[in-house]
Amino acid sequence: MTNQESETPAPRLRKGNQYKLAAESAAFEGGCVARYDGMAVFLSGCVPGDTVLAQITRTKQRYAEGRTVQVMEPSPHRVSPECQYFGTCGGCKWQNLEYGQQLRWKRQHVLDAFQRIGGLQQVEIRPTIGCAEPFFYRNKMEFSFADQRWLTEAEIASGKEFVRNFALGLHVPGRYDKVLDIEGCFLQSELSNQILNATRAFALENDLPPYNFRTHTGLLRNLVIRTSRGTGETMVILVTSEEADEAVEKYARFLRVELPQVTTIVQGINRKKAQIAFSEEVRVLHGSGTITETVAGNCFSISPFSFFQTNSLQANRLYQEALDAAEITASDHVWDLYCGAGTITLAAARRCGSTVGIELNEGAVADARENAKLNGVENVEFISGDLKDVVEKVRSVPDVVITDPPRAGMHEDVVRRLMELGPRRISYVSCNPTTQARDCAMLAERYSVDFVQPVDMFPQTYHIETVARLTLR
Repeated sequence: MTNQESETPAPRLRKGNQYKLAAESAAFEGGCVARYDGMAVFLSGCVPGDTVLAQITRTKQRYAEGRTVQVMEPSPHRVSPECQYFGTCGGCKWQNLEYGQQLRWKRQHVLDAFQRIGGLQQVEIRPTIGCAEPFFYRNKMEFSFADQRWLTEAEIASGKEFVRNFALGLHVPGRYDKVLDIEGCFLQSELSNQILNATRAFALENDLPPYNFRTHTGLLRNLVIRTSRGTGETMVILVTSEEADEAVEKYARFLRVELPQVTTIVQGINRKKAQIAFSEEVRVLHGSGTITETVAGNCFSISPFSFFQTNSLQANRLYQEALDAAEITASDHVWDLYCGAGTITLAAARRCGSTVGIELNEGAVADARENAKLNGVENVEFISGDLKDVVEKVRSVPDVVITDPPRAGMHEDVVRRLMELGPRRISYVSCNPTTQARDCAMLAERYSVDFVQPVDMFPQTYHIETVARLTLR
């Protein structure tokens, strides 16, 4: 007899105790939701449909949290993960869930956001558009060096000796000081994996010390690999804490011999203590210092630290959906808000009379202007500045607006300004359905939300991109 069926109430969940629970649905952050005597329990380490033995790690008045200790009855949708680091790395929360179910639950997350957060009960949430290649799709990966290596449970159980004072890989969740040393990632290309392993071998052979952010000592900080799906070009960025000309130039020569497919090699120098793969100075060691990608019918020059969609193949589909939702005509004046390097702006420019791209990041705007020249697009203007201020000053009035804000969504002043201007249609691209739902609820004062189209840009993870179409009432 289950807890729900029992005539006497079940005892309250206690932290540290273990309970048999059924994972009913997927939670937004990649875990699952179970129920215990009517209380929601958010679980990690399982997939929807699993029955698990879970240990409670936190209790609140209305919910609890727990971790899976043992899968007692596996879900029919559970699959064996491809990657040996799954469960430790933290990058692919859903690699143990069959891909069709990933798409189903991503749509459900969007539906929940629009109904519960946006209060938009009748909006059409379309089936998620899946990615044709759910593995090896990323065009950019950032790896970290560390002088403390995180060992997996399997590595500890093996009894083998490991180099403990050097690692090149990814930070495990919640540990900024230790790095999981990895030899291969199923999200990046095979060439990228070869670059990763060759770099590790070179660093160890030449006794190049990894950076320690506490003592601010050591040379090697990050390895960033960028690849182009359209041209096959590959960029390697080695981020160091100082110049170290001799060591870095030796590395560049080594990589050119070992992997001649690499088209450009760059050194980034970051003297700050902040743990980000960014650089104050950039030195081109080989090639042009950029790579070229083709998306939505245009070519884009990608510099070492510029933003670009990480899934080039699926970006074509995402932008196609955004442009189709906008229903641009040849006479339209279009605004592209949060335009970045101009990927959507330039594609829209080929369909309309004129376009304005607005972006806070000055470097991205400089890239956008160069990309317009590269593609011979003249009916476009790019403006740099804080969007909530710029939209008040732009004299033109848009017929159509395309907006692709960061995870935080649009500033309230921007939403108000759009309602004042009243473009007949808004195509809203988002990487966060919760803030998109919030913004659409505000816009619903003047606009109808026609539909929301989820597009899976990040297979094996719980992240989802969406395109919402809003029409002026």
